[in-house]
Amino acid sequence: MAKLGGILVVISLVAVLPWAQSFHVESWASKLDAKQETVTNLQFYFHDTVSGKSPSAIRVAQAPDTEKSPTLFGAMLMADDPLTETPDPNSKLLGRAQGLYGSAGKTELGLIMAMSFCFTDGIYNGSSISILGKNSAMSPVREMPIVGGTGVFRLARGYALAKTHWFDITTGDAIVGYNVTIVH
Repeated sequence: MAKLGGILVVISLVAVLPWAQSFHVESWASKLDAKQETVTNLQFYFHDTVSGKSPSAIRVAQAPDTEKSPTLFGAMLMADDPLTETPDPNSKLLGRAQGLYGSAGKTELGLIMAMSFCFTDGIYNGSSISILGKNSAMSPVREMPIVGGTGVFRLARGYALAKTHWFDITTGDAIVGYNVTIVH
C-alpha cells in the first residue's frame, strides 16, 4: 500500500511538472516603473478627548490590575481624533487620527500607537499615513515611525515628531502638535 502511495505521488509530480514550468510571473503580475521619491513635511495638531459627552477616544479593554497601575498599564483605547491646522479645536479640520493606542509601560507612561492619520483636505484628501511605535508620552518630544501610507503617500516611510501642546491632568484630554516627515 505504501508503494502504491509513493507511485501515485511520483505520477502526480510528473503530470504537474510541465504546467509548473510553463507558469510565468509576468502572466499575473505587472512591473511598476519607479518615480523619483518625494519628501513631504506636514505640521498639524492632534486633539485627543477622553472625557465629556462626546469623547474622541474611548477605553475598549483593560487588564484586571489596570486601575491599580500608575501608568494605567494594560489600558487599550480606540480613537477617532480630529487633526487640525492649529491648536484651536475650532481651526480648519485637516483629517482624523483613527486607530488604537494602549499603555504598554509598567514604570513609565509609554503608549504603543497603531494609528492611521487620514487626511480629508486639499491635495492630501483621501491619503493617509500609518504610525506604529512607542510614544513616550511624558517626554518633551517623541519620535515615532511612519511605516506606510495610502493615496499620495503610497509606500511611505518616515518619522513623526510629537510635542504636547496642552494636557489636562484631571480629564486626560490633550492637544499634541505633530511634525511629520514623509518619504514617498
